[in-house]
Amino acid sequence: MKNPKFVHAFEVADELSEALRPLKKLARNFYWTWSHEIRALFRSIDKGLWDRVEHCPFRMVRHLGEERRARLLEDPAFLSRLKHCEALLDGYLAAPTWFDEAYPGERGSARIAYFCAEFGISESLPIYSGGLGVLAGDHLKAASDLGLPLVGMGLLYARGYFRQRLSHDGWQQEIYPQYDFYQMPLELVRQEDDRPLRISVEMPDRVVTCQIWRADVGRVPVYLLDSNVLENEPGDQSITDTLYGGDEEMRLRQEMILGIGGMRALQALGIQPTVCHMNEGHAAFLSIERIRQFMERHGCDYETARQVCLAGNVFTTHTPVPAGFDLFPAELLEKYLGSFVPKLGIDFGTFLTSGQMPNGESASEGRFNMAVLAMGHSNWLNGVSKLHGAVSREMFHRRWPSVPEEEVPIEAITNGVHTLTWVSQRMQQLFDEFLGSGWALQPQNPERWRRAMEIPDEALWAAIEDQRGELVRFIRKRLQREVRRQNLGKTDFGAIGGVLDPRVLTIGFARRFASYKRATLLLNEPARLKKLLFSSERPMQIVIAGKAHPRDDAGKSLIQELTRFVEVEGARSRMVFLEDYDMRIARALVQGVDLWLNNPRRPMEASGTSGMKVIPNGGLNCSILDGWWDEAFQPGLGFAVGDQERPPGEGHDWEDAHSLYGVLEYEVAHRFYERGADGVPHGWLAMIKRSICELAPQFSTGRMVEEYARKFYLPASKAFTEREADGCALGREMLGWKRKVQGAWPGVSVVEVHDTAGRSVSPGQTFKIRAKARLAGLDPSEVTVEAVLGKIGPNRDLIGLSPSSLAYAGEEDGASVFEGEVVCEQPGPRGYTVRVLPRHAGLDALAELPLVRWEED
Repeated sequence: MKNPKFVHAFEVADELSEALRPLKKLARNFYWTWSHEIRALFRSIDKGLWDRVEHCPFRMVRHLGEERRARLLEDPAFLSRLKHCEALLDGYLAAPTWFDEAYPGERGSARIAYFCAEFGISESLPIYSGGLGVLAGDHLKAASDLGLPLVGMGLLYARGYFRQRLSHDGWQQEIYPQYDFYQMPLELVRQEDDRPLRISVEMPDRVVTCQIWRADVGRVPVYLLDSNVLENEPGDQSITDTLYGGDEEMRLRQEMILGIGGMRALQALGIQPTVCHMNEGHAAFLSIERIRQFMERHGCDYETARQVCLAGNVFTTHTPVPAGFDLFPAELLEKYLGSFVPKLGIDFGTFLTSGQMPNGESASEGRFNMAVLAMGHSNWLNGVSKLHGAVSREMFHRRWPSVPEEEVPIEAITNGVHTLTWVSQRMQQLFDEFLGSGWALQPQNPERWRRAMEIPDEALWAAIEDQRGELVRFIRKRLQREVRRQNLGKTDFGAIGGVLDPRVLTIGFARRFASYKRATLLLNEPARLKKLLFSSERPMQIVIAGKAHPRDDAGKSLIQELTRFVEVEGARSRMVFLEDYDMRIARALVQGVDLWLNNPRRPMEASGTSGMKVIPNGGLNCSILDGWWDEAFQPGLGFAVGDQERPPGEGHDWEDAHSLYGVLEYEVAHRFYERGADGVPHGWLAMIKRSICELAPQFSTGRMVEEYARKFYLPASKAFTEREADGCALGREMLGWKRKVQGAWPGVSVVEVHDTAGRSVSPGQTFKIRAKARLAGLDPSEVTVEAVLGKIGPNRDLIGLSPSSLAYAGEEDGASVFEGEVVCEQPGPRGYTVRVLPRHAGLDALAELPLVRWEED
């Protein structure tokens, strides 16, 4: 038989002496991931062990032998540093926060739950695949820094995402290790009787049980669900086995555990959120479980519960194409949720429409769209860059058919990065010296960064040169490890010493190997690329890393194409592919490269964050104008490939490659190698300083999470609480009002409009508008009448809309009269039209009740 499963568990506690006990405390809180001092403390204990445990302090503490402990106890300098680091953590956890200062008294009322399928907190907790997870991890860290009353909710994957190995011919192979949660800084949540706290989720013909683990990220607790418990059938034990693994049915089961199970876990923990943030559609099932719990708690019907709950739900989409959303066939939904939906008091057909676009059309061939489900149950929606917000408004315009595309209620909150997680120790020390230590407390504050312009060029260049040298050493060590693993000969091992040059312009390219990211764009003209790499005057070298999805053979082919170029074209000394991309490799790259390259097909990069990480490390960006770079780029801050005017499509690869070669050769290399008499590239460093000053604060998660708090979390919490109060009195009143408006709306119309504009208006001149509208029994206070001005475009379209409200002026001929003055600021052909919208003091009409009656010709 296979090894038996344990039935009774206990821990053999190897207690540290009192003087060393703070090591456990430091190792259990992921605050160490953004504290160089705490990481340096652990590294100083035993650098070899630190590398063997893959930089996981918790595992390091568990592997400390008696001899090493005895030496530490006899080292007063170490014990002093240990006390200092413990004081750092304690001081951080107890310090006043931005949230308490900005929103005094709100801590007791606002409770935010942040749901995500993956969290990239550290490589020592491998439950992430890439950008979405790392962004989620950075979000938690910034929420901790700012003091938000937030908890994270996700899944704990027993085998994580895959580890990548390349075969001799460069084909990606996937390896799934089995992780031991007891060797990670996690704590199994237990009940008062010491039994593990568990929750259940109903599946077809059975119930799946999950236990809950807790990780602490600074001030923020993160709860992770694990289905690998004895009560479950073997197939159900593997639901939380791998991230994005398995077939469509397994994906649905995982998302039920995340959304439904996650809400039940919060309930079991005694946490009743006022705001639930769905970071992508994977967690969308939380919206219906939240409604079910609300109905149970308040004894109300589905419509009332939905009316209250959607006010407290936030949905962030990271996907720029419809094919990127999770889609499930109706029959699979009915198999898994057929017994759940009746608990909501609605029929299954009604539930299916909540995952479909208007008129019964789904986003893809009749399948149930998780993003549409999330949008339909959230009042607060956003994309992750300004460009992505516009793309999302276009993509989901059909959900708001009467609303102009630019007014579709999907905002843009551009992503950022957690600066202290990604900045190198050298750069942090440089900033401490020339910016003052306060910069680290508020990395989102532009004022803190202005003094970066005063950093001496010599000091900045020395730090950058040292970091590039460290990166080269790091890469050579990684390659040596791969040589040992593959049992290659001494010749290959010795050749590693000639890989890369620490004095050469170094370019980084690391990301998921999806086709639209065009990882092989540089290979368009191999001869020209080799000329750039091996230039006698201005050489460059490229470090590449990334994984393709296990089922994406096209992505795997891109990796193979790159590795073949390296081998066949003799480019090993100037071009490297690093296997098994993770957060450790990412840190080394963003801290050591001179230039970060990104060349997706515009506008298919929703945001991207990897390039943001090089900014505080003294690196520059060179990118297609897509995602965050579309709004960040200015001449002198980095380099742009292509332009913003070109229509999207796949036909621009050659043109973009040609542009990229030119930018690298005539702009990047020229600026990098243009040195003063002192050997320092002063022009290059001027760009770096400007980039740091202007972009570092703007693209930090500190700014991003503050924006979520101001725009979404606090207003959503207030709206939810108000609608829930007094037995859902406001929620019920709103629901009745919505039904009244929906019944009356077919009879609402704009019947007459007059103005004093004449044929011509001078810039800045005002003119009057008088409109009559029939309101079909609605009170004038229940509507907003607006004159919508704009520039006249093709086909008489209005572009750049500017609404101006008209005031109620009485009744006339059975119609309501509305009047107002508007001003035209811009010259040129301008026009306007009048519209009527529903209005309620506590309701965002466009998001919740997208009814618009436009003036007709």
